Amino acid sequence: MRSVILQAINGISLGALLFLLSSGFTLTFGLMRVVNMAYGAYYLLGGYIGLTIARATGSFELAIVGGGLAVVVLGYGVDRFLIRPIGSNHLAQVLLTVGVAFVIGEVCLAIWGGDNLKIPTSAYLRGSIVLPGELYYPKYRFALILFGIFAAISLWLLYHKTQIGAVVRAGVDDREMVNATGINVDRLFVLVSALASFFAGVAGVVGGAFLTLNPGAEWDILVLALVVVIIGGLGSLEGAILGSVIVGLLDAYGRWLLPEFSYFVLFGPMAVLLLFRVTGIFGKEH
Repeated sequence: MRSVILQAINGISLGALLFLLSSGFTLTFGLMRVVNMAYGAYYLLGGYIGLTIARATGSFELAIVGGGLAVVVLGYGVDRFLIRPIGSNHLAQVLLTVGVAFVIGEVCLAIWGGDNLKIPTSAYLRGSIVLPGELYYPKYRFALILFGIFAAISLWLLYHKTQIGAVVRAGVDDREMVNATGINVDRLFVLVSALASFFAGVAGVVGGAFLTLNPGAEWDILVLALVVVIIGGLGSLEGAILGSVIVGLLDAYGRWLLPEFSYFVLFGPMAVLLLFRVTGIFGKEH
């Protein structure tokens, strides 16, 4: 029974990490109609920059902020000078951003090498805590769950209780109508893109503290984020929350119970869902 509970907590902690990456991912897809396959590389670069900051300053919190902001600058440059000129050609977007991801990966390999690296955390996040039932669990992964909950609540309030959120929701449902009302859609796109890039960088830092950073990690995390987006539905924050939890639990229990078929455990339910609901759980037809 303890193992079942521990795997559930492991799945939720992974889900919290996936939410940080997929929340901006799904809104970018849903609002901007941009298929940016470089988000996994944003995750990796944000993690490496956070590692450098943590080593230089000894501050894990500063590493989180610095990693996120650095990726915002990169994401803006990619969006403004590479993605926007090719318009709404989704195939071109995929090929371009995959190329960007490979370039970022090679740059990271040249600068930080090919070893597995782990970001040092603050002293208060080290060690274990005792949960009810005398379950010992790492402090950091438990803090990650709380951080994910805080991020989800904050984004939900921003998305549903502010004017900016109302415009974003309207843009997801009918972008042309929002444009016709006189709202500067380009500025809205920049805001959403910056937020998505920031969370990708933050996810790289917090993920690098327990998953480690290494060449190829960008594709591993990107696959999981894509599954979250597909299951939850494009443009849906609630879908990103639910999808992250589902994928996290499927990954944890799959690796524990059926390690040889862990990918089938992850992708099988997604395929079944798509047979009955192509748009995902909360997705809408555009």
